[in-house]
Amino acid sequence: MLFAHLKRILKMGQLRLRGPTGAQDEFTLAALAQNLRKLAKLRLIAPSTVH
Repeated sequence: MLFAHLKRILKMGQLRLRGPTGAQDEFTLAALAQNLRKLAKLRLIAPSTVH
């Protein structure tokens, strides 16, 4: 599901950067964005009680 989400929602069907390091960097940034979205959803569901 995670790879399908990257390909469809984040439009990662084809990498834009060239070379192995470019592809790795692009995929790392996409994975980071996906994890931040997941974290934001978790924070909205269970807000922190620490002020």
